[in-house]
Amino acid sequence: MEQNNIEKWFNIIDHTSIILQQELHVSYLEAVALTGDNVFEGAILQEELTPNEIITKKLQKEYNSLHIERFSKEEIRKGYQLAILKGMKDSTQSHHQMTPDAVALFVSFLVNKLTKNLEELTILDPAAGTGNLLTAVLNQLTQKDVKSLGIEIDDLLVKLGFINANLQEHPTEFFNQDALQDLFIDPVDITICDLPVGYYPNDLGAEKFELRNTNGHSLAHHLFIEQSFRYTKEGGTLLFVVPNKLFEGEHASQLHGFIKEHGVILGLLQLPLSMFKSEDHAKSIFMLRKKGFDVTPPKQALLANLPSFSNKNAMQGMIGRIEQWFNTQYHVSSE
Repeated sequence: MEQNNIEKWFNIIDHTSIILQQELHVSYLEAVALTGDNVFEGAILQEELTPNEIITKKLQKEYNSLHIERFSKEEIRKGYQLAILKGMKDSTQSHHQMTPDAVALFVSFLVNKLTKNLEELTILDPAAGTGNLLTAVLNQLTQKDVKSLGIEIDDLLVKLGFINANLQEHPTEFFNQDALQDLFIDPVDITICDLPVGYYPNDLGAEKFELRNTNGHSLAHHLFIEQSFRYTKEGGTLLFVVPNKLFEGEHASQLHGFIKEHGVILGLLQLPLSMFKSEDHAKSIFMLRKKGFDVTPPKQALLANLPSFSNKNAMQGMIGRIEQWFNTQYHVSSE
């Protein structure tokens, strides 16, 4: 991957977004969506700019210098991600934490292993945000015929996700809605989700969930797990980025009982503590299968503390251990 391609791509998004931000009086993040749309469509779509020849020529010069067809999908994803991160620092979407790149790529590696028996598959991210995690995974599933779906409640984030996928040429369906309400989708082969952590404010909407709290707001991350099981096929796979304290607290036994009834635990991989501001914010990757015909638990679940992603030797050893586990413990029939 050419670092200068990522920088060039980011710089063009950044320069053109600043122009659009100033001329159209929108936020930088909204301008990132607008300029991404312009690049994808190969035209300046903002009609109100047409009378201003100086501005349109300035934008067109930037776009003409791009040659995006020469960039890899990962270069496009990373450059666009940098612009989105810049925009989120000063936006109302600052609460939305994008999945770190190293984690997204490691999740991609695991998804590849978990779906090794499938030539065709459907994948869902019910908290897709800007589509960064989903497209990172899609970029590593190049040998498969993949149909992907993303759900996101925030209007601007879902627009960024849609444009992000378009620029990388992933035919992803995005739905702008509350993912904890009824979804009009068929069950999928695999669900991935960097779980939104916190309380779900819609007590009425939570009533249909087994994992609801009957006394006050329910935990959103618990409901997302239940919803993911609901929209994953029997025998399908689920992969979550979860808080390390998922099984602590007064509702932990309820969650544990739900998972025991509906799923099979494949593994829990703790992410390096060095990635997080404090131990309280630390996260892990949780791998499960939904119960179904011919689904048996592995004799030994994959449990590990991941080393720092920058420690190549330690990571190489860990990858070898994970490969060995998949070769000996993870058995699924081809469909």
